[in-house]
Amino acid sequence: MARTVLHLSPHPDDEVAGMPATLMALRDAGWRVVNVACGLGRPAQHSRRRAELEESCRRAGFELLVCDPPLALSAGDDLAVSEGVLVELLASLLPDLAPAIVCAPSPHDGHHAHELVGRAARRALEAHTGTAPPLWLWGVWADLPFPTLIAPFGRARLAEIQHAIAAHASELARLPIDRLIEARAVLNAGVGEERVHGSGLAGDPAIELAELLCEVVLTPQGWQLGAARRFDAEAPIASASARPVGWWLTQESLHDRLRRESPR
Repeated sequence: MARTVLHLSPHPDDEVAGMPATLMALRDAGWRVVNVACGLGRPAQHSRRRAELEESCRRAGFELLVCDPPLALSAGDDLAVSEGVLVELLASLLPDLAPAIVCAPSPHDGHHAHELVGRAARRALEAHTGTAPPLWLWGVWADLPFPTLIAPFGRARLAEIQHAIAAHASELARLPIDRLIEARAVLNAGVGEERVHGSGLAGDPAIELAELLCEVVLTPQGWQLGAARRFDAEAPIASASARPVGWWLTQESLHDRLRRESPR
């Protein structure tokens, strides 16, 4: 049976904005990619954005599960309730899907909904009765402070990503996230090797575009960073690095603290 990667998207378009090249490489290697759409934007947008999401996942070759009802993830909603609902949903999905990898936005990604989903993923894995799969974190609205994986890709893959994200026409009219994807990939190709493996390392001119991810692994000693490495879709799983990271993973995000201490 194909191994499963479970990906959590706070919004429609995050399935092809967060770590699309890595997910598509796993898909090409025979993995089953299941995208959980946590929210569908504001209630008036649900029908339109769901249709765009379904087309995007069809183009990307991802399976789609949509929270029913979609989580309320706007700034004025009761985010604590939505986080609890998502933790419970993941508690039921983890045994059923038995994913080998779980992917989510960083709990420090600078957007309240992204951070909520990242926290829920961490909490669900902590409560999981079996061996917890590694958690691969991505960033859109804030940089990852501790990237451990660099996933190189080329222009053909970028074109495939752009084709999938073009399905989100209404969101692209508001925010050109497709431009962010390319710009981020160019930047990561230039500095990614050094950010993952350490300062002073020479870059690899063969890397044209790249994604950066932060892998965290729940061990008996607590959360640890994954081993620093170049992503290999044929052998994506590696041992943890023995570098504790629970202190960062579980702390309040800077953005949540600012919102709490300086309410608008």
